[in-house]
Amino acid sequence: MAGGRERVGLGRGFYDTLGGTMSDTAQLLEIIDRFADTRVALYGDLVLDRFILGTPKRISREAPVIILRHEEQRDVPGGGANALANLAALGATAAVVGAVGDDEPGRALSASLAAAGVDTRRIVTVPDFRTPTKVRILGGGPSSLKHQVARYDIEDELPEQGSWRDELRTHLIEEMRSAGALAISDYGYGCVRPEDLRHRPSEVPQGPWLCLDSRYRIGSFRGIDGATPNLEELEANCGRCLTSDADVAAAAEELRLALDARFVLATRGNRGMTLVEADRGPSHIPVFGTDEVADVTGAGDTVLAVLTASLAAGAKPLDAARLANIAAGLVVMKLGTATVSADELHRAAAGVET
Repeated sequence: MAGGRERVGLGRGFYDTLGGTMSDTAQLLEIIDRFADTRVALYGDLVLDRFILGTPKRISREAPVIILRHEEQRDVPGGGANALANLAALGATAAVVGAVGDDEPGRALSASLAAAGVDTRRIVTVPDFRTPTKVRILGGGPSSLKHQVARYDIEDELPEQGSWRDELRTHLIEEMRSAGALAISDYGYGCVRPEDLRHRPSEVPQGPWLCLDSRYRIGSFRGIDGATPNLEELEANCGRCLTSDADVAAAAEELRLALDARFVLATRGNRGMTLVEADRGPSHIPVFGTDEVADVTGAGDTVLAVLTASLAAGAKPLDAARLANIAAGLVVMKLGTATVSADELHRAAAGVET
């Protein structure tokens, strides 16, 4: 294919794979095929995304608001739990180390993950803690697209101490012994602690890949292998506005050195991704697909899942980043909190019309 470009079935029609060849494509497809042989654990904040759907009935006499006739409720894994759902959809053996409250949303979230095929045995239940829950209320006619009319969030923070914390730490060490890679999803609800990641089991000196997605404190996790900041998080970490490829690459390299990490993958929305690694120049990966995005909700969770699964399957960081970039381009075309399957990823990487 001229210019090293490959045909894909999304809006732009072509995907620049950094001068990739057909052999590169075959390599990506082999990585996807190996997902089914990998075990990937996620250590992180688990969130329930709850959608309440209704049909407009009338304007309330009590206040200038629409009254909806309730139709149904949908519970979807969110936050770190969304990354888990993506891991399961990819065909990997997905396991979770996390916490929920002793409440109905916690039970609903655990059940939703189990139904998706996630190993939920290492979810601990914390008394007097409310499971983080984002409740979206959507209204619309029976045959029309429903739109969000209100949202409220339950956002408790986990206590710093407690017997559950020791239990969680034990589970984390167990997964470090058995998983090929560990995704770390830090949404700021108190589950993830940097100090708990610094004690890798001595009998596995290499340990699993540790890949981090942290919303507010990415610079606190020195010793992890890789991080996936978005542009806003990278700018917050370096304290300056990043406008060019060179700016982003320089800030990502600063973060990589500060973390003593093997790589940093900066996600940049419609400008694609930038990967920096030790001992090689930056790689700028163009956005995959179309600029006509349907919904970016949870795209970062999908990136974390595909990147970590790819590393567990033996991929080098650049190939793992390429696959994560393709997956991000697919998931933003879906409404709401969504996942990408191994089959979808395989077809897109192969350039098959979808």
